[in-house]
Amino acid sequence: MDAFENLEVWKRSCRLSVEIHKLLSECKDYAFKDQLFRSALSVPSNIAEGYERGSRKEYIRFLNIAKGSCAELRTQLYIGMEAGIIRRDRATQHVQESSELSKMLQGLISKLAVTSSV
Repeated sequence: MDAFENLEVWKRSCRLSVEIHKLLSECKDYAFKDQLFRSALSVPSNIAEGYERGSRKEYIRFLNIAKGSCAELRTQLYIGMEAGIIRRDRATQHVQESSELSKMLQGLISKLAVTSSV
């Protein structure tokens, strides 16, 4: 890999962060808004930071953190949906994308782990 910017999982997680930011632009629950946006922002940020660390072990560690942030994001989307803060259709769409990102991250983690043990 020549740059994290070329990773599809990074590109998609950046797009999701922007969508979450736009989704919450009118939200008056600032604590919820901040927490949800931070979890969304954490995904591409950890992918990038781990990549730049320069070691496979650190990269895998940061990818796992990004994967954890996907789970946090999904949880907050479910809560926002049930609390009536986020429309059900929008929350469901973002939950699906976050779930896909988790799968992509797991695939990258598995690939890196296998390559490092060879």
